[in-house]
Amino acid sequence: MTDISRRNAIGLAIMGGAGIAAGGPAGAATATSPAPTCIPPGKKGGPQWARGLDNQRKADLGDGRFLNPLFAGDHPDPTILKDGEDYYITFSTFDSYPGLIIWHSRDLLNWTPVTAALTRNLGSVWAPELTRHDGRYFLYIPVKGNPTGTYVIWADRIEGPWSEPKYLGLSGFIDPGHAVGEDGSRWLFLSGGNRIRLTDDGLSTVGEPEKVYNPWRYPSDWIVEGFSPEGPKITRHGDYFYMITAVGGTAGPPTGHMVIAARARSIHGPWEDCPHNPIVRTVDNDEYWWSRGHATLVQGPAGDWWSVYHGFENGFWTLGRQTLLDPVEWTGDGWFRMTGGDLSQPLPAPKGGKPGPHGLALSDDFRTLDIGARWNFFKPGPDEAKRARVANGTLHLTASGTAPKDSSPLLLVAGDTAYRFECDITIEAGGVAGLVLFYDEKLYCGVGFDEKRFVTHQYGLERGRPANPHGRALRLRVTNDRHIVYFDTSGDGGKSWVRFDRGMEVSGYHHNVRGGFLMLRPGLYSAGTGTATFANFTFRAL
Repeated sequence: MTDISRRNAIGLAIMGGAGIAAGGPAGAATATSPAPTCIPPGKKGGPQWARGLDNQRKADLGDGRFLNPLFAGDHPDPTILKDGEDYYITFSTFDSYPGLIIWHSRDLLNWTPVTAALTRNLGSVWAPELTRHDGRYFLYIPVKGNPTGTYVIWADRIEGPWSEPKYLGLSGFIDPGHAVGEDGSRWLFLSGGNRIRLTDDGLSTVGEPEKVYNPWRYPSDWIVEGFSPEGPKITRHGDYFYMITAVGGTAGPPTGHMVIAARARSIHGPWEDCPHNPIVRTVDNDEYWWSRGHATLVQGPAGDWWSVYHGFENGFWTLGRQTLLDPVEWTGDGWFRMTGGDLSQPLPAPKGGKPGPHGLALSDDFRTLDIGARWNFFKPGPDEAKRARVANGTLHLTASGTAPKDSSPLLLVAGDTAYRFECDITIEAGGVAGLVLFYDEKLYCGVGFDEKRFVTHQYGLERGRPANPHGRALRLRVTNDRHIVYFDTSGDGGKSWVRFDRGMEVSGYHHNVRGGFLMLRPGLYSAGTGTATFANFTFRAL
């Protein structure tokens, strides 16, 4: 199918299959008619998200429909587990620790955090695999670190405690997908069409990786980042094992990333490519979701099927790859298709589940220390957690380094295109602290202060240093309004504000500029000497 015909097919899907292609009446739209113009989400006249904690957007519209994203903000490489009536999901967390936050749902739409399974800094965590076998939970974790390779942790309860990581090797491979064969054998399928056998307990490998599949290749004139076959996920359905793989590169051109499928009657192959590949692909830069790929199939509460995968929001690389939910239909030829079209419009919600609360408040009164689900350190040292404590509704954060780049800031995952956050900050002599929008140690912006001067952070550099009239204590506010960032300061606890004379535009603070597959995250830092205190932290999506 050409890109043009695929776009027409998506248009027909949005219209509900109207026209000759769907058996519609004479005179209705045909497959060659222009697709209807759909107003993107959030625009005037277009579909609007429901709003939850801190006014953050959420997928469940409360009327039997949902509007993607399922998880707003950076939640890439989703790995999902159906465990009886419960669903668990986690994502790549890269250099943020505690990491691998596991979320729980009963209806596939509304999710709450359970625990952060990984507490020891192994390096940058990529595309994990969450599974359960013989009553035990496993997380297989590819890491770019020292050493690079795949680790495994396990727990007898999803809440933990989770084990210490065990190194499995596999330094030349990423994105493991766990599978159990018809003979009971356990396997990890790996990038590039490879696999390796696991021991029966799942805690060691047997032999060497072997090539078992040559992934389907897209036409040579498609605009992609690179071939990059990765993220193999195995689902057993009916008489077949289905292997779902991502190809085309996860960033770069919006039309690159895609989902392909193959099947085999045995876990040992041979693997047959789906004649309808790619199953999912962004085919036009005007679509609302870019670079869609890295899919996993999961059965819904009512027995129907769904897929979770990630994509970038059009124009907002800075939010990272967000998790999307797409309905799945099994077809008469034993294959499947995704039926959600371009995912820019509301879709019927999964049925049969038990709705619950969704999300996590990002505002924090610091009555408890929530380092894990809410806050994460960036590239923490082994004793980083000892820097933070709470008392009397105040976070006490011991200084480290000289600036955000070397102070291991505390960061949040924010999933809206516009938001504001503010906090009361007090420093000791020799200290410097502030609020940041942080991509990584070489790309961030924000404002901090010592007792005499402000410090402006921009492009990962410390720039202007105007006089600070407030001394060691002030309230600082950051607004990110669709990449336009500005700051306000207050010396009276937020009763009155003064606009800081340095605004910024941050649309370029993302992976295609810097690499690393991260997102621009709000947060706070404490550097220099002494301890900084933070109180009354509030966040609100605009």
